[in-house]
Amino acid sequence: MKIILTPQESEEMFHNALCNGLSYISGYGLILETDEQDYQAAKQSLKSKNPDQGICYEDVLLEVLRLGKSLTIIDEEGDGEMNSTIDLSDVHERVAQTPIEHLTNMITENDDAETADVMLQTVFYQDIIFG
Repeated sequence: MKIILTPQESEEMFHNALCNGLSYISGYGLILETDEQDYQAAKQSLKSKNPDQGICYEDVLLEVLRLGKSLTIIDEEGDGEMNSTIDLSDVHERVAQTPIEHLTNMITENDDAETADVMLQTVFYQDIIFG
């Protein structure tokens, strides 16, 4: 079975996964990094688009991708062997590759930290490596 999502749907689900699962990956010895200049540019971009709206960390991370930059997961415990960098096209292509049980949970808003973790791993690694 092949699931087809629009770019907007993929971005919304990835954003949700960042919100619900980003801290979860730290248990695997992984951290998410982005270039500080890219982060600040993305934050400023969001502020200029919506000056009265609050901005959270995950909003900025998604905006980094939308501005054509990348996000990197750094493997601190494995000497970098599991480092992975993604851009927005990876989000568009890989969110739909999330195992169907978890993708369905995300679509029906019945997701949790495990769903988010599986989606993040799918997008960054195209597989479930940890947990």
